[in-house]
Amino acid sequence: MMTPLLHHGMLIVGLPFTEPCLTRTTSGGSPYGATHVAGKDDNTRLSDEEKHLAVALGKRLAETALKLAAR
Repeated sequence: MMTPLLHHGMLIVGLPFTEPCLTRTTSGGSPYGATHVAGKDDNTRLSDEEKHLAVALGKRLAETALKLAAR
């Protein structure tokens, strides 16, 4: 899915492995972004790691947008 986006000049902002929660999470989150596996009955709550990764990705995206806006 990323290849067509790159062909259209879009930027992809992922999560670097410098995020410690990325290597600790067992229920969601990857270098491609924040994720969550809800489970069969959609009753699995977000883990602390997933919450942290979602905030970290949002921060990274906002910082990237600010740097681009300054150009």
